[in-house]
Amino acid sequence: MRLVWLCAGAFLGIGIPVATVAVEAMQAPQLRQGFDLVVRHAPLRFKAAGRDRLAYELYLTNHASSPLELVRIDILDGDGDAVLADLAGEALMRASDVVGEAEAAGAPIRVASGRVAIVYVDIPLPADRTRARSLRHRLTYRGNGEAVVTGGETPVASADPPVLGPPLRGGPWTAVYDPGMARGHRRVVYAVGGRARIPGRFAIDWMSPDTQGPRGFGSEVLAVADSTVVGVRDGVEEPDPGEPRPPVSLSEASGNYVALDIGAGFVAFYEHLAPGLRVAVGDRVRKGQVVGRLGSTGQASRPHLHFHVANANSLLDAEGVPYILTGATIVGRYPDIGSADEGGSWQALPHEPLGPGGNHLPPPNTVVRFD
Repeated sequence: MRLVWLCAGAFLGIGIPVATVAVEAMQAPQLRQGFDLVVRHAPLRFKAAGRDRLAYELYLTNHASSPLELVRIDILDGDGDAVLADLAGEALMRASDVVGEAEAAGAPIRVASGRVAIVYVDIPLPADRTRARSLRHRLTYRGNGEAVVTGGETPVASADPPVLGPPLRGGPWTAVYDPGMARGHRRVVYAVGGRARIPGRFAIDWMSPDTQGPRGFGSEVLAVADSTVVGVRDGVEEPDPGEPRPPVSLSEASGNYVALDIGAGFVAFYEHLAPGLRVAVGDRVRKGQVVGRLGSTGQASRPHLHFHVANANSLLDAEGVPYILTGATIVGRYPDIGSADEGGSWQALPHEPLGPGGNHLPPPNTVVRFD
């Protein structure tokens, strides 16, 4: 603040102050182009690894004329300034992808002008904040100096995950998936209906670890709930074993499939089924009823059951949602998705049932037996 003394001496030749005026030194804040922060699908609450968690995506669009580097993201409780989680350093690099660019492992995330980075958020919630109703994001980034912007306000989805039974019998079966895999289900975005969506956000490829057998081919696939059949495709032939697979279009990637309306706006999808489905659109099915057999049709390198739940009856134009898997017990694990995909021996673990009282979904690449 600058004080200016107006003195009578300026007019009367004496030094007696006759008025004091406080003049605020006004400095406009420095304006700069930066990121637009958007959450397109409300964060989804589920339980895994013994903790309540949220999973969603934060889209960052660079509107500056030069590249900007991501430094840190603080995820704030929307009802205050409490930090629920933060992403920085290696954790931020692993969680972020720039659309259309291949990032070098361990390299800082630099977003060119006009490009979009997607931050795939999967965070545990503090014990006293498990019912957070909304979120905000505080992004620190670096361009011409370091700057901070707050935005990306979003409500947290309030719907409870559906409770489902097993999609297969017996076992062992391996839950093959990796949320950090560059082209894994969690990180494949489809913009087929005028909006970017991730239908496979919580998708699991169920495979048999028995490399000496048919990898589960022909196993009966079961309805996970009392439901109505709302989608099928049948008649896609199994490829000849050992022969190169022909290219598959996006519309045919799922092969033979079944879609079940399980209620509350949720639809369960079974993909890559063998030809000869047991159901038709409009059928009512009971939990545990056979709907088809495990196959390898469509874009599948080997026999497996692709299973996911979404919020609309569309293979791609829908958002994948979490669910609670019951009638399943974790019995082992593989160290990574590569070894899980190959099958063979796995590390045994103390048996842990899945369900409402504990973890909702099996961790990546764990081995499960179904009741």
